[in-house]
Amino acid sequence: MTVPGVPADPAPGMFCLVLHSHLPWLAHHGRWPIGEEWLYQSWAGSYLPVARVLRELAAEGRTDLVSLGITPVLAAQLDDPHCLAGMHHWLGNWQLRAHEAAAMPDAARRELGTREHRASRTALADFETSWRHGGSPVWRELIDAGSIELLGGPLTHPFQPLLDPRLRRFAAAEGLADAYARWGHRPAGIWAPECGFAPGMEQEYAATGIGHFMVDGPALRGDSSLGRPVWDSDVVAFGRDLSVSYRVWSPKSGYPGHGAYRDFHSYDHATGLKPFRVTGRKVPADQKAPYDPARADRALQYHVADFVGTVRNRLVAESSRIGRPALVVAAFDTELFGHWWHEGPQWLAGVLRALPEAGVTVGTLATARSHGYVGAPVQLPASSWGSGKDWRVWAGEQVGDLVTLNAEIARLTVDTVDKSRAGVRSRASDQLLREALLTLSSDWAFMVTKDSAAGYARDRAHEHAHAVRELAAAIAAGPPGRADRLADRWLIADGLFGRLDARRLPYQDDRNNIESDRPGLDRFTGDA
Repeated sequence: MTVPGVPADPAPGMFCLVLHSHLPWLAHHGRWPIGEEWLYQSWAGSYLPVARVLRELAAEGRTDLVSLGITPVLAAQLDDPHCLAGMHHWLGNWQLRAHEAAAMPDAARRELGTREHRASRTALADFETSWRHGGSPVWRELIDAGSIELLGGPLTHPFQPLLDPRLRRFAAAEGLADAYARWGHRPAGIWAPECGFAPGMEQEYAATGIGHFMVDGPALRGDSSLGRPVWDSDVVAFGRDLSVSYRVWSPKSGYPGHGAYRDFHSYDHATGLKPFRVTGRKVPADQKAPYDPARADRALQYHVADFVGTVRNRLVAESSRIGRPALVVAAFDTELFGHWWHEGPQWLAGVLRALPEAGVTVGTLATARSHGYVGAPVQLPASSWGSGKDWRVWAGEQVGDLVTLNAEIARLTVDTVDKSRAGVRSRASDQLLREALLTLSSDWAFMVTKDSAAGYARDRAHEHAHAVRELAAAIAAGPPGRADRLADRWLIADGLFGRLDARRLPYQDDRNNIESDRPGLDRFTGDA
């Protein structure tokens, strides 16, 4: 953990910032109001500026800044030629809209257009310089520099506790292989989708070489002051410290809701740009005040100092309570920074510079583990970071139909792959498995439960399920050529994970032998 300067008054313990970057597969599945637009907004608002902040901090010689989770399904989109072309077009359109606003007779719109033109020009130049050939080189540069710890995850972000064990093991192992193929690094830790956990999963993690993962603080009964080995394994669970994390990410009192910050929801329909500030939590959209960058900057400086003070005080208090240096872990979705909270990337840069100046040691989960921030084993219960900290978001009454659908598709998938196994690779079986994993994405149930584009989410789940049924019927009926041609048509929209090979799905007889899958990773990890 190298940082310029030596703090005069070091705080005990260590602080870890964990960011989870994820979107479901959106390419070729709608554009507006939900679909690819969601990807491009998040890319422009969060991934570009967050990566830029991390590059700037790395250039200052800072290492071990954050543990950054990038889900395989998001990584696939950031490398996908269709998405790269779409993103380039989206950035150009943003610049054109800003240019038009800057030429309007309305002084407020001219000022808005000028500001947005500068932002879009910066984003476009950054994209064309660093991102035009995909996101993998951007993240790999930061990994190689030691600036970030990469956290992996299963292929399409399924809610693992509810997933068929064979598909769960396959998705996890293939997700790690995908990370190695993209970045030349095999993650030692993961951000489990939705922080979902069921007892026994720690053994599956151990079998695939995962040494640590994230859970929500309540899963550790609120004591997240140290990582904890899970049950009788050596796999360590790190818990999100809610008292610190909610300082930022609380619907009622979190920083992004401050009246000075740019309002996410309010648009100027003449330009498609966002000219207003939050103003007040209960202020109607048509009464929002104009955005004032100077006012936002003053709020930002206050919130940087407030967060740094909160972290330092928490470290002192927790270290005193447990009688040894404590760990504080704050965890957020990456998309909060920039996409949802416009000023978030600036806040992130300010915090990561100010913490060491305040005597706070900053590290990653991997460095926390290697430095001994690990306590006694815990019998970790079933949990998540969703509402109620249980599984209700993904298994409740509102999504009962999706739970039934997922069970049907999982059963049909493993049965079809088992019956059609052959020595040669099957394009149809590969696409069947690909569509099944897309059906089983945790996003669809989340969106339905939270009533956020619920119709789109149900449509997506059923569309992929239809593909599974259609492919399974074609595979069963034969001949292979017909099923392969059908697979090729589905592949046009859902062509992610080209290395996916259905022959690596664990056999039914291996369901109680989780060690049996490890040789399947050798070709990707270089461990053989």
